[in-house]
Amino acid sequence: MRHLNTPCLTLARQSLHDAMSRLGWPPSAIFDAQLALCELLVNAWRHGETPAPVVQILSIDHILRVSVSDESPTVPTAQTPELLSESGRGLQLVEGLTHRWGVDPQEHGKSIWFELDAA
Repeated sequence: MRHLNTPCLTLARQSLHDAMSRLGWPPSAIFDAQLALCELLVNAWRHGETPAPVVQILSIDHILRVSVSDESPTVPTAQTPELLSESGRGLQLVEGLTHRWGVDPQEHGKSIWFELDAA
């Protein structure tokens, strides 16, 4: 049974997979995007104090943009965790899997996004 206060990672991953497959993205890019999306969703849920983050998937001019909006105004920053730390590498992961990422402040919270360029 799924806990009602956590984001549905499976549904978000599947929606992204379906959209990217229809657009002809290769499996490796789909996997990277799904992993980055899950990281942003978990961060929005855990740190953004948002039980149901909003996910938006856009494709414009061979650029895929995925954004996750939460209710916290706090802008995340990439950290350099200690070698044996169990957390703190999420944005480094997103940076390594995508071509670029950023944060757009909103009236109520923020939207964190990443982009992938089609080959």
